[in-house]
Amino acid sequence: MGILMRHINSGNIVFYLKGAEVKIQKKALPEYAPIIKESAEELAMDGLRTLVVSQKMLTEEDYQNWEQRYKEAQMAMENREVKMKAVAKDLEKNMYLLGISGVEDKLQEDVAATVDNLKTAGIRVWMLTGDKVETAKCIAISSGIKSKTEQFYVISEVEDNKEIIEYKLKEAEKLADRCILVIDGGSLDLALKNSENLFFEVAAKTQGLVCCRCSPTQKTLIVAKMKALTRCRCAAIGDGGNDVGMIQEADCGIGIVGKEGMQASLAADFSIMKFMYVKRLLLWHGRLSYKRSACLGQFVVHRGLIITIIQMIFIIVFYYCSISIYNGWLMMGYVTIFTLSLIHICRCRRYAVCRSRWSP
Repeated sequence: MGILMRHINSGNIVFYLKGAEVKIQKKALPEYAPIIKESAEELAMDGLRTLVVSQKMLTEEDYQNWEQRYKEAQMAMENREVKMKAVAKDLEKNMYLLGISGVEDKLQEDVAATVDNLKTAGIRVWMLTGDKVETAKCIAISSGIKSKTEQFYVISEVEDNKEIIEYKLKEAEKLADRCILVIDGGSLDLALKNSENLFFEVAAKTQGLVCCRCSPTQKTLIVAKMKALTRCRCAAIGDGGNDVGMIQEADCGIGIVGKEGMQASLAADFSIMKFMYVKRLLLWHGRLSYKRSACLGQFVVHRGLIITIIQMIFIIVFYYCSISIYNGWLMMGYVTIFTLSLIHICRCRRYAVCRSRWSP
């Protein structure tokens, strides 16, 4: 993400660019690449979330030329977005390093206990994050995604070799019973392009998946492909604007109201204040909803069978005449009263359970 600014007093034009160290390394001057890599790894080893900030000074002539090309791209009738991105990328070259920030991302309360309860219930927990591999591994340990008996299997910096990514995935499959698969963004792109079925097959067998340096598009794609290839129900949980696509793609989207704003919460099916409430939402309310839906489905089938069997007996007895035994008002009253009675019974049972639970 970048911004172009002009200083009011001096009139200098400065372009600021921020992003992950993997992206800024390619856009900065070559002499800054080892500094960025080393500093980012040191911060990530401490469990900090890293962000690289860079800048570039522009002359008035350079700015005017770039602005003219950008306006021409905006007025293009075909491939407008592609041309605008190409012009913007021309500006993101030969950047000068300003600094690298490391921010501690503290977990909310009872995150580890909640994740442990979900895993005990048979739910596979995957973590899709934009952090570095080292930071993501620290968070996976502290959040309880990785237990003491499990180990990490890391696939990183495999961006051009199809054979290597397939070999590593097959090796991870052999350790599926006791490993957490960790993969970075570049390797993930290669796996999704060349070995999509193998990747999701292996990821579903492992005890957990940690995707690092994930873009919002990759998050959405992983959720969509997981639903299509594994045919599993998916619940996506997020708290930021980068998680909106993933939340909307999942079968059940859960947004957490946090410091990053309300975008995820507004786009989700359910909105909660803390991650710890996921346990009650899925394991208690989710189970009750499933039981009630199953009960109502069985009741509708039973109600229909009663009507159908009586009608069949009437037709057989009266020589297969095509006459309905029920009047319209009788059919409507029967369906309405029986359905309302079931809802009333469920409501009374729920009230009795609540009273017995909370009474002294």
